[in-house]
Amino acid sequence: MAWRCQGLRWSPGGGELVWRDGARERRSALVYGRELGFRVVGERRCAGVRGMECPLGAVVGGRSTGGQCADCARLDRSRSVAADTVADDPQPYTVYLAWFGPGMVKVGITAEARGAARLLEQGAVVFTRLGRGPLMAARRTEELLRTALGVPDRVPYAAKRAVRAALPTVPAERAQEVRELYERAVALTGWPESLERAALEPVDHVGVFGLAGTPPVTGVIGELVDGGRVAGRLVAAAGPDLHLECGEGALLVLDTRLLRGWELTGAATGAATGAGDGGVSVTVPVRDVAGADPVVQDGLF
Repeated sequence: MAWRCQGLRWSPGGGELVWRDGARERRSALVYGRELGFRVVGERRCAGVRGMECPLGAVVGGRSTGGQCADCARLDRSRSVAADTVADDPQPYTVYLAWFGPGMVKVGITAEARGAARLLEQGAVVFTRLGRGPLMAARRTEELLRTALGVPDRVPYAAKRAVRAALPTVPAERAQEVRELYERAVALTGWPESLERAALEPVDHVGVFGLAGTPPVTGVIGELVDGGRVAGRLVAAAGPDLHLECGEGALLVLDTRLLRGWELTGAATGAATGAGDGGVSVTVPVRDVAGADPVVQDGLF
């Protein structure tokens, strides 16, 4: 058996890369400013479903952001609130507004027990809660805002990356669109009676993500390949994205969903200063920011 990456997991304390070897699991915390380097080994295997291994050990494509075979992906979505296939979950849910950058706000719901984890996973720069209540009441409120205010409930990751480069430096300015939309939302009629309203309390994730003062992204890693190498200095992370300074002015985004199912071994770092294996820090396909959307996205949001 080998340790295979399961992607990035967020908590209020920060992000961690998760690794699994059979039933064993370990995590490695993200530390901004620290060098990160790895080499890809062998074939990419299906990451399984919610902690369970794929019974077939199926090989999956390098460009898939889901990292799952068709059967495991189908099973995963069969009990997914995000995919709207669950209607009988008794736990309370939170309705929220999430802001990703200028002009980009979405409405969504998350299990109250998850706290802000879902917002961190989505890369929300600022968010505020709108209310809490049963799942179906939360769903009806989400639909009310989507139709009455024209607020989407899904935003592509590529769009989030694009606006991330233009974040205001002042926290009050980052929260302004959320404040305005909150006021419009609470003024609407038709809210379910079982949904308890929440006060406006914008939460800013710029510090957790390490985004303050980070330079613009110059490229996006499109896929991993056997024998490929990635090395650089981790300067920020948001949602599934790692921002890596890779030398010669390059700041690349690595979508950690592309890591799921790969066996990764350590590789020499020092890429930000031109060191490493032959001075080459990245030997996997990289796309420029403008053309960085051909990655096959299997998941939502």
